[in-house]
Amino acid sequence: FDVWTANGRMLAGRGIETKIPYTVDADGRFTKDAPGFEGAQVITDKGEKGNANDVVIKALAASGHLVARGRLKHQYPHSWRSKKPVIFRNTPQWFIAMDKPYGDAGVPDPAAPAPTAGGNADTLRNRALKAIKDTEWVPAAGENRINGMIANRPDWVVSRQRAWGVPITVFVEKESGTVLVDARVNAAIAEAFEKEGADAWFTDLDGARFLRPFGYDPALYERVTDVLDVWFDSGSTHAFTLEKRPDLATHRIVDGGKDKVMYLEGSDQHRGWFHSSLLESCGTRGRAPYDVVLTHGFCLDEKGEKMSKSKGNVTAPQDIIKDSGADILRLWVAAADYSDDLRIGKEILKTFVETYRKLRNTMRWMLGTLAHFSEEIRVTEPAAMPELERLMLHRLAELGPQVEEAYRTYDYKKVVNLLSQFMNTELSAFYFDVRKDALYCDPLSSHVRKSALTVVDHLFRCLTTWLAPILVFTAEEAWLERYPEQKAGEGSVHLELFAAAQENWFDPELAERWTKVRRVRRVVTGALELERAAKRIGSSLEAAPEVHIADPDLRAAVSGLDLAEICITSGVRLVEGEGPAEAFRLADVPGVSVVPMRASGVKCARSWKYFDPATAERDHPDVTPRDAKALRELQRTA
Repeated sequence: FDVWTANGRMLAGRGIETKIPYTVDADGRFTKDAPGFEGAQVITDKGEKGNANDVVIKALAASGHLVARGRLKHQYPHSWRSKKPVIFRNTPQWFIAMDKPYGDAGVPDPAAPAPTAGGNADTLRNRALKAIKDTEWVPAAGENRINGMIANRPDWVVSRQRAWGVPITVFVEKESGTVLVDARVNAAIAEAFEKEGADAWFTDLDGARFLRPFGYDPALYERVTDVLDVWFDSGSTHAFTLEKRPDLATHRIVDGGKDKVMYLEGSDQHRGWFHSSLLESCGTRGRAPYDVVLTHGFCLDEKGEKMSKSKGNVTAPQDIIKDSGADILRLWVAAADYSDDLRIGKEILKTFVETYRKLRNTMRWMLGTLAHFSEEIRVTEPAAMPELERLMLHRLAELGPQVEEAYRTYDYKKVVNLLSQFMNTELSAFYFDVRKDALYCDPLSSHVRKSALTVVDHLFRCLTTWLAPILVFTAEEAWLERYPEQKAGEGSVHLELFAAAQENWFDPELAERWTKVRRVRRVVTGALELERAAKRIGSSLEAAPEVHIADPDLRAAVSGLDLAEICITSGVRLVEGEGPAEAFRLADVPGVSVVPMRASGVKCARSWKYFDPATAERDHPDVTPRDAKALRELQRTA
């Protein structure tokens, strides 16, 4: 068959008829194009082997043309459902041409010469190749994959010979084989389908219903009984959603709207839904039905094996939601590299349960802290805030565009990484840890406390809106807890835009200085960890270390700052120089060494800081003067 069709032109030039006969019909029997064997069954209606082989072999033997015969066991195509053999048969099909130029009416011109693939002709192939370039593919490798499929594919076979499906509603003149093209007939068929569905075609056995009213004799026409390939059905879905639904029609950018249309499916759909949708839409609309195509891998078990009920390795989404909540499932999906296959199982989910717990606890802490915030104490100008608060505002200004860009490029893994690292490392382990003392113990009138509360308010709004697309329920729960007046259905975090940083929050020079400050802090905290491990101290507030700084840049960075507050100790003594040999050092922070020392004085009953009892006030002898002032202010407001 392949050799014959490949040499068709050469054979025709020699006067040889090249038409391929249709030797097997839809019932698996030889046709009249196999003279002498007509009616012999290649395959029975039960899917069993028919008598055709025996009949042909006997005829060959009888005519003396049989060279040899024998039996061979081999792999052969079969139906995976019925386990019966499948035969290949040559049969007429309906094609959509890939390389015929479009005529003025928007349909291929049968009189035009068939061009070679490529070129600038307005063909279905060239339309599709241009549409691929105009589409955003996520990940980008998807573009090359589908581009190769379209560039190299033959004409599109859209017909199938099945007992079910959407029919190809065409009449063909029996004598000439010409397709009947009459807008009135087509309109009548469409109207019948709107009312009755596809059965309208199958119940009209001779076509009289659609032919006679317009002067055509049903006896002269053959009603096509082939059905459309199901991929043609799926490829047409855009026409019945994007263009029919009022809430979606004309929303697309190319229609004057401002929205993009995304097709989202597994990577196997480059040859399926994405492919057929592209060709159908390019053929009828001249463009792709989508602006963005995002593909993902498939879910595997923890060992990377395909999930199967028989193996018992299936992780069902409803089970995860029941045990851990929907947001755990959403967090796992968002944090995964969806461009590859995704592994899931109990052990993997444990990691995300812990990640979620940390994120949720950070939001809970902010909510508890913001119970003490009101607009009356808001500090509006960043310049009036302490450096630590200005640093956090800078980090928000720096982080916001990164988060938004990650969302724009569908890089949800990066969103999770950015926010998890910021909330766990920058906030919980640093900023909140340092500022707990001022937030809990400073007087109500404290400017540091007011500034910190203002920054926590900004942090909450930014982080909650940034997390909302992923932790849908958690973000909404936190938002309505913060703004209870919206619980009556008047508001939702999902109706908010991403919180944006103000221009005057950005301060790269301050951030550079604090990078150096935190390097010094790491050496101090490292030294105190060893002291804690040796049980020489319990809390870091029991320490008042000596910090030796030989590096002039680092010394300048910490100048003017309360290093004891930053390191959460009761005191710090700064000393210029390298420090003694036995001092604690970190290899990656040269020029800084720490000599751990216990804090002197007594422990404040309120802040737990150690202080000189001689500085205590008579009315509050067991707390620091700072805490005494705070207590007086609290008493006045009680």
